Amino acid sequence: MVTNRTFTMLKPDSLEKGNTGAILEKINASGFKIVAMKQTQMSRRDAETFYAIHKDRPFFADLVTYMTRGPIVAAILEKENAVEDFRTLIGATNPEDAAEGTIRKMFAKSISENAVHGSDSDENAFIEGSFHFSGREIF
Repeated sequence: MVTNRTFTMLKPDSLEKGNTGAILEKINASGFKIVAMKQTQMSRRDAETFYAIHKDRPFFADLVTYMTRGPIVAAILEKENAVEDFRTLIGATNPEDAAEGTIRKMFAKSISENAVHGSDSDENAFIEGSFHFSGREIF
């Protein structure tokens, strides 16, 4: 398994607010190389499958509704120590707790509309990237 890659999604609120370019610029400026990227719309089934780990949590239905309300940008990023470095770049899930200069501090509205997803492990980065991209889409 490649361990210098991670997966991210710019969530519907990022696209609705027109922050796609600014977020991608911050990702590039932080030394990440985009090896796959596309704008797409998650279906209800897609969102339920992608977030299945949370299916028994009280926020699951709201999460699925949020993630299907508009398009997302899915991307696979490459950099040494990609998962950990990207988690640092995006900041805490709750933007109120996120460090200054992080993506969530700059662009997120709330814990439930937090602008961007970042994989939490090398294993999940591979699984999540494979969910959104076929092998021929990754360079």
